[in-house]
Amino acid sequence: MKRISSFEWGRMLALFAVIIIHAKPFMTLPVIDDQPWVGMILNQLNRFAVPLFFLLAGYFIQPRLTVSPIQTLLRYSSSLFKVWVVWSVISLLIPFNLAIVAEQGYLAERSGYWNFLLQNPLNTLFEGGLVHLWYIPALLCAVAIASVLISFKLEKLIIPAALALYVFGLMAGSYQPVFGVEFAIMTRNGPFFSTLVVVLGFEIRRNNIRVPLSAAVTLLFSGMILHLTEAYLLIAKGSQFISHDFLLGTPIWALGLFFVLQAKPGFGDSPRIMQWSKDVLGVYLCHLLIIIYLMNLSGLLGISVLLRDLTIIPLTFVLSMLLIRTIDKTPLRNVLLR
Repeated sequence: MKRISSFEWGRMLALFAVIIIHAKPFMTLPVIDDQPWVGMILNQLNRFAVPLFFLLAGYFIQPRLTVSPIQTLLRYSSSLFKVWVVWSVISLLIPFNLAIVAEQGYLAERSGYWNFLLQNPLNTLFEGGLVHLWYIPALLCAVAIASVLISFKLEKLIIPAALALYVFGLMAGSYQPVFGVEFAIMTRNGPFFSTLVVVLGFEIRRNNIRVPLSAAVTLLFSGMILHLTEAYLLIAKGSQFISHDFLLGTPIWALGLFFVLQAKPGFGDSPRIMQWSKDVLGVYLCHLLIIIYLMNLSGLLGISVLLRDLTIIPLTFVLSMLLIRTIDKTPLRNVLLR
């Protein structure tokens, strides 16, 4: 399928949103009513990002998944699983806190992190060597569920099963203080949220669903406002405002943005965007390590918090892109990249 400019632009937008979530700028200042509301709202305003990635994945895999579900699953998962394992190993081996390494040594710094991961090994299994890598197992879980149901001619169960997983994920996740549901893993990981958003993308393409631009914009802002309202109201239940990856409004928000991009396929038609978007997965895989080392460097150099917050997003993107482009020119591309 020919690459659609607006979707590629959307992938780039989602990538920057993910970088903002993980870099957490403005989380120390400015402070309003004893809370860094600018940073916290900025954090939640970017929660459309991973759901949009899932939607696009479901949309683009639909033709292959419909024709040969199990074969597609095996081909699709083999390359993604490989990079997940490799980057997990890298994240397990590379030290995060250079000050501890200098003072106490490499093993002291790494053993603390390894012990942290071993405190909940099942969750780590669905996450990987570093927190952001949860995206790949979650995506593969969603595709696996869809492929199995399709192969058994149970397509009608896809949406109900995905909805059930999503509701349970909320009850044992952000809404756990309300419902008191406990689960062995953090429900952001695994199939709980990813399945619904991936199969929504799948069904949109399978049924050729389109909505008018005005309705898409309404859907986008309605979902965003609902997500932010939920996050605010859950503070009363003891949840932190910035702790929510998925809420009731999140898939609605992502759907609205998807339909806006679908309605304007020529938007963002730029050779640079089309070139950069090829490296979105690679930048996603390495960006958090770049953020960690930029944080280390800013501390060692005594850079002000404000200057760090203003520069960390563009620096992370540029350095991550340079790293991925460099890897792509070496034999390591066959190991480190899809």
